[in-house]
Amino acid sequence: MEPFTVHHDIDHDESAVHNWRVSQLKRLGIPRPLAETCADRIDWHQIDRLVQRGCPPRLALRIVC
Repeated sequence: MEPFTVHHDIDHDESAVHNWRVSQLKRLGIPRPLAETCADRIDWHQIDRLVQRGCPPRLALRIVC
């Protein structure tokens, strides 16, 4: 009997994570083109904290980047 193996489609997983991050940034008020560019390079939680404290979304993005 062969051992059980799990095969993951890494590209699909990475794409799903990227799309989710983009949606979180858009929800915070970041325009889609900027969200697409920055989604994989920043921690959206940091932007969220700044926006929750009243910082404009684009300024929050500049601060975090």
